[in-house]
Amino acid sequence: MAEPANATLPLWRQPPFLLFLSSRVLSAFALQMQVVAVGWQVYALTDSAFALGLIGLVQFVPMLLLTPVTGLAADRLDRRAVTAACRAANGLAAAALAAGSLAGWLDAGWIIAIVALFGVTRAFEMPASQALLASVVAAKDLARANALAASTGQAATIAGPAAGGLLYAAGGPAAPYAGVAALALLSAVLVLLIRMAAQPRPRGRVTLEVLLSGLVFLRARPALMGAVTLDMVAVLIGGAAALLPVYARDILDAGPWGLGILRSALASGGLTASLWLAWRPLGRRAGLSMLRAVALFGAGTVMFGLSESLALSVMALALVGAADVVSVVVRQSLVQLGTPDEMRGRVAAVNSLFIGTSNQLGEFYAGSMAALLGPVAAVVLGGFGTMTVVLLWMRWFPSLRAVDRLEAVTPDDPLGGGVQGAAHAAMRQGSP
Repeated sequence: MAEPANATLPLWRQPPFLLFLSSRVLSAFALQMQVVAVGWQVYALTDSAFALGLIGLVQFVPMLLLTPVTGLAADRLDRRAVTAACRAANGLAAAALAAGSLAGWLDAGWIIAIVALFGVTRAFEMPASQALLASVVAAKDLARANALAASTGQAATIAGPAAGGLLYAAGGPAAPYAGVAALALLSAVLVLLIRMAAQPRPRGRVTLEVLLSGLVFLRARPALMGAVTLDMVAVLIGGAAALLPVYARDILDAGPWGLGILRSALASGGLTASLWLAWRPLGRRAGLSMLRAVALFGAGTVMFGLSESLALSVMALALVGAADVVSVVVRQSLVQLGTPDEMRGRVAAVNSLFIGTSNQLGEFYAGSMAALLGPVAAVVLGGFGTMTVVLLWMRWFPSLRAVDRLEAVTPDDPLGGGVQGAAHAAMRQGSP
């Protein structure tokens, strides 16, 4: 694949990357405002932790069903157009939530139905956006670009939940939804402004083999498969984000503003870690760093689950957020660098499905466990479960532990340490 035209410049002087970054910030800010507004409004209407879990489930199901199609779309269509169209659709859906809140017809059922539409658009957006970044910057800059993207996204995520909570408290649910609509539409415009060299797109008949080739590619590379499944299982079991409205209202007595603070604490820890990684990218033993980070994620989750103090809860969530970003940067860089460009959309779609499994299905799992066991027991057991998963993955995926330098990872050398493999050549022969 040809290097981008601005590859010799520092990242902060490359216009395509800056447009990508700005669009990502606005999209992340909008998403976090929406998460706070939807979570608080649904819990206020239903008083049900299970209903909070349904919010995640209805976003996961479209991703599960559409993954083969969304990956192919990211490989065969203009990734900028796909990303922009999805974000514009998100803006229109948020406008519908604002209108329904103002008119008084919006109930929990309508909210969950519209959130399901967000699930459809995100199913297409995530693989296209992930693959787009790898086309915008040079391979040598990708790990640092992922860290910078994570840092700016986390900065938006700090302000987004707090802004969503304050707008909700000041003007009701319609206020944050209107803000989400405006930011999502602006984000779509910025994506369309990205200028980059045309990339050749694969052609040929759409067969079942082509649709499933992203999963087949990952299965042939244990290091990549270990990375994406570790994140999936750990966050699926240990994620507590869906229960933050329960903690804010019933355990910490903090109200909607407190909910925003808790969500911002996650992002504050993530911002700190991502800025550090942008300044000092991981050197040797990146795979082991990912495993250690996921273990810290579990430990922080246990601390948060047992806390009855807002200050201690904020510190625990900051640790969780920092650990999560280290894991995300390693996983994203490993998958993007270890995949040839013509397959990045399909592989990113599988990666997005695993992310959705951990996040959206994880929300349903957390809500269900909280309804069954109570929120504290659900969170604490999830944290211990995450730490157990790390021990199992160290045994089951030794190649993930062996990943060395991220900047040295290539499709022919997914361990970044000079280890060559034949899987890439076999997959290239089967790619349309």
